Amino acid sequence: MLGSIKARAPLRIGLAGGGTDVSPYCDRYGGLVVNATIDRYAYATILMSLDEGIHFYSSDRNASETFRIFDEISLDGPCLLLKATYLHMMMNYNKGKLEAIKLSTFCDSPPGSGLGTSSTLVVAMVKAFSGFLGLGLNSYKIAEIAYEIERVECNLIGGRQDQYSAAFGGFNLLEFTEHGRTNVSELDVTLRVIQELEASLVLFFTGVSRDSDRIIIDQSNKIHNGSSVALEAMHSIKIEAEKMRDNLLNEDLLGFVQSMKNGWENKKKSADIISNPLIEEIYDCALSSGALAGKVSGAGGGGFMIFFVPIEKRKLLLESLSRFNGELSNAHFTNIGAQFWRTD
Repeated sequence: MLGSIKARAPLRIGLAGGGTDVSPYCDRYGGLVVNATIDRYAYATILMSLDEGIHFYSSDRNASETFRIFDEISLDGPCLLLKATYLHMMMNYNKGKLEAIKLSTFCDSPPGSGLGTSSTLVVAMVKAFSGFLGLGLNSYKIAEIAYEIERVECNLIGGRQDQYSAAFGGFNLLEFTEHGRTNVSELDVTLRVIQELEASLVLFFTGVSRDSDRIIIDQSNKIHNGSSVALEAMHSIKIEAEKMRDNLLNEDLLGFVQSMKNGWENKKKSADIISNPLIEEIYDCALSSGALAGKVSGAGGGGFMIFFVPIEKRKLLLESLSRFNGELSNAHFTNIGAQFWRTD
């Protein structure tokens, strides 16, 4: 193959239910999440290596590693996910034969942004290998493989929603059963609602790339230890996911705003470090400048915040949040999940 295989998968914003896809809650009670993919992507490229080496390059981390075919490839370091994905696909789908390739990745948002970047990167790489090896893997299988690589083989802490949103794309209701199964239901959101959400939702990057591990461990420990406050908060978060689904399907934007508010208040009760003084200051500033609701995307602690603001208040919001030196951007949705293509 003289050309390359390229793939991309969309990042997502969490709309409701985030956290209920994390063990042990989803294992005991089942989880329910509503999310939507946006036009920011993680990319993967596979090229045949002319020098018979195996090359890994993570452009986001400006890190690279090179191995020979007979070298042992260790699962550590900044290229961990690239190496783990390569080994998994070679061992399970290429009869254990290592191929001399160059695997590189890039993501439109930084690690720790709360948009599911790490999981989406793995989905993009699995999709690229599916094309490289001619596997024709469907979206469920791609998500399952990505979950296995990240959560089991790399032992990285996190939930289950990101792999499925990246693989499928669009507005989805994701159900995580007590028996470990995942069901993806596409939500038939009307164009009018999508247009209204794109006009009203803004993303604000706080400038802080948070470490989600500490937050998820805190949340998981509270559930494991039987904290009644955390458990009730998680139950309420799951109920809010059902309401958010109904709000989207019924074109109820006032209900959407209320679900967003309720979800954020309960999210903060599920772990002590989800919010912090900076997040609260940004949140209060946004609401005093015309936003009707807001929340942190992902585990919390930093990364991107999402605000629902009427169009006529957007300029005031922009001016008010400028003092935090963050990045404000629009939210445009895509209904296309992971895809690959070949180049000459």
